[in-house]
Amino acid sequence: MTDLHAAAKRCLDAIDPAEKLRLTHATWQAFQADTLHPDPASPLPDPIAAPGRPGRPKLVNARQVPQRGLGSAEGRAALVHAVAHIEFNAINLAWDAVYRYRGKPAAYYRDWASCANDEARHFAMLQGRLAELGHVYGDFDAHDGLWAMAEKTAHHDTARMALVPRVLEARGLDVTPGMIERLRHLGDTGTVAILEVILREEVAHVAAGTRWYHHCCERDGLEPVSTFFELLRDYMGVSLRGPFNLPARREAGFVEEELDRLTALALESRAVL
Repeated sequence: MTDLHAAAKRCLDAIDPAEKLRLTHATWQAFQADTLHPDPASPLPDPIAAPGRPGRPKLVNARQVPQRGLGSAEGRAALVHAVAHIEFNAINLAWDAVYRYRGKPAAYYRDWASCANDEARHFAMLQGRLAELGHVYGDFDAHDGLWAMAEKTAHHDTARMALVPRVLEARGLDVTPGMIERLRHLGDTGTVAILEVILREEVAHVAAGTRWYHHCCERDGLEPVSTFFELLRDYMGVSLRGPFNLPARREAGFVEEELDRLTALALESRAVL
């Protein structure tokens, strides 16, 4: 196989997590070795559907996912599981970005194939930590918010780049430092070490979203800041949670006007609630 789009689809469709990780690493290695290329003759992408994933975890509405305190081993395992589920989704999101959107610069495909490889490594680390805590992926219920947004934006590469990396995945930049601090206080150094790696590397993933969002805006003659907030309103309403990790978001390419407006929107959302 030399077609990168077909290889991405194979990763996306893999059901067993171990096979998805194996294919992801192999595809990234082949891309680096210059034996995989986006093929202009590749068949057009299929309409978006659920990616390959195991029968568990059970997917429920986000409001139905139990909230567990970190003071118990079970609560810490549930947290690790929740992050693992996000990383598993992120593998699929990155490969869908490679598979679905055609005619992009080579750097676009490199960014998202590299991201998929990173997310697979993160998932593997979290799986290992889950095992140390006496659990496996699938032991806790999870929700499907990330993939639901992928489905909503499948037809619109600008919206995908704006809303999946720069809103949903960027939320990890905001909440992970607090999780690290609480876990460090509880003495869970094993989980802390993994989350520190993920936080550091996720900045680059959100930055890739910023880079290709701006590319889409430039292509279409759109002003990026106003367009971002129009997309946010159209696809997500104005319900936003703060506070925001401003240094990490700046590093990921957010400009001050965006950060000011995001902060104001989060305050409005709190006032409505």
